[in-house]
Amino acid sequence: MTQRFFSRLMCLAAMFAASVTVAAQPNILLIVSEDNGPELGCYGDPYAKTPRLDQLAAAGIRFERAFVPQAGCSQSRASFLTGLYPHQHGQIGLATWGFRLYRAETPNLPRSLKSAGYRTGMIGKLHINPESAFPLDFHEIKTANFARNTLSDYARHADAFIREGNEPFFLSVNYPDAHDPWVRQIDGLPANPQGVDDVKAMAYIGIDPLGMREMVADYYNCLSRLDTLVGDLLDVLARSGKADNTIVIYIGDHGADMLRGKRTCYEGGLRVPMLVRWPGKISPQVRSELVSTIDLMPTLLTAAGAELPHGLPGRELQPLFKPGEATWRTHYFAEYHTHAAAPNYFPQRSVRTERYKLIENLLPGKVHPDYDLTLSKLDKEAAKRKVSGGLDLTRVIAQADPTVRQSFERMRQPSRYELYDLVDDPHEFHELSGSTEHAAVLHELQTALRAWREETRDPLLDPANLERLSAEVRSIKSKDAGKGYLWGYPDYFFGREPAATEAPLKKKRKNKSSLQSEE
Repeated sequence: MTQRFFSRLMCLAAMFAASVTVAAQPNILLIVSEDNGPELGCYGDPYAKTPRLDQLAAAGIRFERAFVPQAGCSQSRASFLTGLYPHQHGQIGLATWGFRLYRAETPNLPRSLKSAGYRTGMIGKLHINPESAFPLDFHEIKTANFARNTLSDYARHADAFIREGNEPFFLSVNYPDAHDPWVRQIDGLPANPQGVDDVKAMAYIGIDPLGMREMVADYYNCLSRLDTLVGDLLDVLARSGKADNTIVIYIGDHGADMLRGKRTCYEGGLRVPMLVRWPGKISPQVRSELVSTIDLMPTLLTAAGAELPHGLPGRELQPLFKPGEATWRTHYFAEYHTHAAAPNYFPQRSVRTERYKLIENLLPGKVHPDYDLTLSKLDKEAAKRKVSGGLDLTRVIAQADPTVRQSFERMRQPSRYELYDLVDDPHEFHELSGSTEHAAVLHELQTALRAWREETRDPLLDPANLERLSAEVRSIKSKDAGKGYLWGYPDYFFGREPAATEAPLKKKRKNKSSLQSEE
């Protein structure tokens, strides 16, 4: 045989091998809902009507204890798309208030998968600054769409993207439910809305006044509508013929915007649903390990055969894909900084084990500004709904069980540490940091939390950074001011000062409806 023949044969073999490699790469469908914890039927919630998500759980893994690293929209989304904690990537507050990644070149899922040969797409909001850091081939419905306009477009756009080509794809679909406003019914969904007599408030809230029950009922109605929309999306995937080679992940971005939920380090804010289906690769099961959404990036890049960025703190979930014991993390870490700016600013760090949770409040003894803001927000929502008798949460809390009342007082003005036994007290009402019986546990968790902060180079370990961030955040009084401000923390957190040309800038103000749609 001639040399030319051998060369051609080798070329054909290489092309065949490449085609096999590409074909073996799984598609990835990442489904994200807004502002809801594991209030789903598959998690045992008695009021949830979520048959399609329950079916997804039955066909894959339901992670019983899944968490986000910060209970805020932009912060959480930046974390599962970069695989980093907020204090590592820089998106420590909402994008709509101008908070941003430290560096636009920080590795992220769309960029890494695109380098590995994937088409990348998103439906719904990204909500991270700068948006240009995320190379998307396809992006539809770029706002949060809290008005729930034309919800059928999510499945329609997904159908177009999924069928567009034969390359492996990454598609993130981001729904507006169950973010407030909690809308009872849109386009006939849900078909049979629940009312005040059908539900009770989530147990972690600690109170269940009738004036708040209508909001809770409509929160569950949002989840029922979400379930139908996710079902429509999964039907699109099935009809495409690509479902058997697609990893489907469903997560919430953080817990509900209720008391002791979103914008806290309590379980009600940090714990989320996480369902993963991968036909032929995952054994249907329930796992109880402590997993985090920062584990998604190393998991998905490994599944795609893509290169992992150096220093990711998360872990590949693959050891949990088959039944049986697996060596896994013993400590899960989380944090909080702010949401908007001054109204929500109260930096915290937390760690939990199988049994215990420790929260460290970095401004001990100070009043948490978000406490009164949340109460006021819910009171106003009740007034808007013309709830009979209105809702006065300050009065309701004052009349609550002493243990519950004390938990709210602690939330409003906490001491340095809060310690909870999550086996005996899963909803974190009994604080144990002053208990001599738990002194050893307190010390062990304090040590673990400090070591994690040092290992991940937490900028707020430096008191000067904490003081300067506090002053900077409190100087911003409105969303317009935040959006038009060039934040300094991405520089001074690391010992740099912004150049003179990088002084705070005013940007063109967006119209009101645009701002509201991106909160």
